[in-house]
Amino acid sequence: MSFFNKVFASVGIGSATVDTKLEKDTYMPGETVKGIVEIRGGKVNQQIDEIYLSLKTNYLRESDDRKYNVTATIDRFRVTAPFNIAANERKEIPFSFQLPYDTPLSIGRSKIWVTTGLDIKGAVDPSDKDYLKIIPNRLMAAVFNAIDNLGFKIREADCEEAPRRLRSRLPFVQEFEFVPVSGPFRGRLDELEVVFLPSGYGGLDLLLQVDRRARGLASLFSEALGTDETNLRLSVTASDIPYLQQKLQTVIQRYS
Repeated sequence: MSFFNKVFASVGIGSATVDTKLEKDTYMPGETVKGIVEIRGGKVNQQIDEIYLSLKTNYLRESDDRKYNVTATIDRFRVTAPFNIAANERKEIPFSFQLPYDTPLSIGRSKIWVTTGLDIKGAVDPSDKDYLKIIPNRLMAAVFNAIDNLGFKIREADCEEAPRRLRSRLPFVQEFEFVPVSGPFRGRLDELEVVFLPSGYGGLDLLLQVDRRARGLASLFSEALGTDETNLRLSVTASDIPYLQQKLQTVIQRYS
């Protein structure tokens, strides 16, 4: 009986199971995630080489003029050193980790989740999946509010493969696409694209792409040639929050 239990456990039948319980499910980038990992022993004693948490999302990658959904690991956290769990034993292991500042926001089609895995030598590794809701931090929320007050409405938000010049530790960036529906830029711009790049001391670099609407023959040719877009980089910190709307308006007006 013991022999068959070991065989079954090696293929995931009757082996240890894992369940992660988060303190809450809504977080901001940079916030600390806390919870416990609950492990239940299976039908035989097993050695757990490690428990790990992986923070994941999907992004769009383009190849041969087609777009594919790819899963990316934003970060991975080790929870514990190797240990043994006896048959039917129950353990609770607390954990905490800091969400990276470049964690995507749960806006549009962007989904973020944590998978919990047990690394079990010679056996199928059980895993668990928990979704997180990532909301803007104070500075990000202020940027969104300023853009909204300038008459823009968000049209789309997606994680997409980053061009080589923007690639850092992650192979993608999250892009927010806005269209002017009122205010000073209605009729002057087709769209405004924004990417958040975390910088030191809690600041942000905003990558802005200003897409001008064709006005007159010269602008029409620019649009046809794809030269009607301007790429800008703007650094902001918490001290800019009271003046963000004015700062953004001044920069966008210069190139609209």
